[in-house]
Amino acid sequence: MAVARNGDVELFYESFGDPTNPTLLLVNGLGSQCTSYAEEWCQRFVDRGVQVIRFDNRDVGLSSKLVGVDYGLTDMARDAAAVLDAAGVERAHLMGLSMGGMIVQRMAIDLPERVLTMTSVMSRTGEKGYGDSTPEALAALLAPPPRSKAELIERDVANSAIWGSKPDWRDEAALRARSAAAYDRCFHPEGVARQLRAVNADGSRTEALRHVRVPTLVLHGSRDTLITPSGGRRTAEVVPGARYVEIEGMGHDYPKAVWDRWVDEWSRFVAEVAAQPG
Repeated sequence: MAVARNGDVELFYESFGDPTNPTLLLVNGLGSQCTSYAEEWCQRFVDRGVQVIRFDNRDVGLSSKLVGVDYGLTDMARDAAAVLDAAGVERAHLMGLSMGGMIVQRMAIDLPERVLTMTSVMSRTGEKGYGDSTPEALAALLAPPPRSKAELIERDVANSAIWGSKPDWRDEAALRARSAAAYDRCFHPEGVARQLRAVNADGSRTEALRHVRVPTLVLHGSRDTLITPSGGRRTAEVVPGARYVEIEGMGHDYPKAVWDRWVDEWSRFVAEVAAQPG
């Protein structure tokens, strides 16, 4: 078990691919464990010539639980940098989903020397009026945590209908299996609440993002109701030179149906950045 440390915080991580290749660090969303990035999906990036690292954010999965401790996205960004340190990686391509997108934005603002490129997915700048949840999605997000494994599974299925991709892209049996496995690996709703406070406390990053010079790709799904597409569009608008790609039919998830498109968009973006002079 590989563990990185940021002060007293221990962070579980694992890598795939050749460590001599450039690194892609995947950063998870609210309450999401690193196993949400399926090994098969990670392998598709490996096949494009990168080492992939996935890790559990603080307060989820196999990483430290910070009972009674509040923290911010800045702390979580430094957690990600600590993972790179532990893996011996000076600079990496960053990809963050939802809250993970906010964390990689914070890294690009605070720790640009560690960032080769930034990909912010289904995320937002924190500015009010952009990316706000629909009332139904917000109510589902803020509902009391499930009290059992069975309730968690049913909750995840119901939420998928609220903010997920179009119905023919959803695989309910696979979703149920993932939810069950996530519960067995770690069920820690108190940590999710602390992560949500960190998101809210970070406020708007809009003005800081205007000064980011990291090459940036922004991806969003047209059906996302948890962070509506205006959040992604605003991110791409304020980060200088950012590229915006909206995937029709995708929600606040990443079904297998979009994996090839996603990997292709990212690989093309990175190749074009690499081809630029200087």
